[in-house]
Amino acid sequence: MKKLVIYLVTAVFLSFGFSNVASAAGNTHTVKQGDTLWAISKKYSVTVQQIKSWNKLTSDKIKPKQVLKVTGASAKAAAPKKTAVKAALSTKAYKEIKVKATAYTASCKGCSGITYTGINLKKNPNAKVISVDPKIIPLGSKVFVPGYGEAIAGDKGSAVRGNKIDVFIPNKQRALQWGSKTITIKVYK
Repeated sequence: MKKLVIYLVTAVFLSFGFSNVASAAGNTHTVKQGDTLWAISKKYSVTVQQIKSWNKLTSDKIKPKQVLKVTGASAKAAAPKKTAVKAALSTKAYKEIKVKATAYTASCKGCSGITYTGINLKKNPNAKVISVDPKIIPLGSKVFVPGYGEAIAGDKGSAVRGNKIDVFIPNKQRALQWGSKTITIKVYK
């Protein structure tokens, strides 16, 4: 009987020990070549700002083999329920900004196609990315652009200052057709 009790206690300790290791591994992400904060945030259903806060990052630069926390105090806080998101949106959890909107492509002369936050636009031509002034719209923000849709503020450019955005359009002709327009965008908090 004593051996059975020892066996059961050992089995319980081992199962709790391994389950804690598994849950700890679920709370981190080891950066691989080509990873971006934006892609990691989408994978774990969190925001870029949350990842930066949890890891005390002051920029969007990450390196391969870097281990990042991808959940905060609890997984529930990191992944809010859809009803909570809908409620937040209905209580105006965004700010509206009037901006001048132009378009750009990744195929211009001298363009690398890689955004400031590391998104490869040539490999991801369907990505909805806008270039912003980070003083006005923080990088990593989710933004709704009328006529374009939901996008990520994933790039910045020398000509993008103040209330101006540049929307990424992979096709040069369609980017030219976008032209220059004044619109009101929604930046989600």
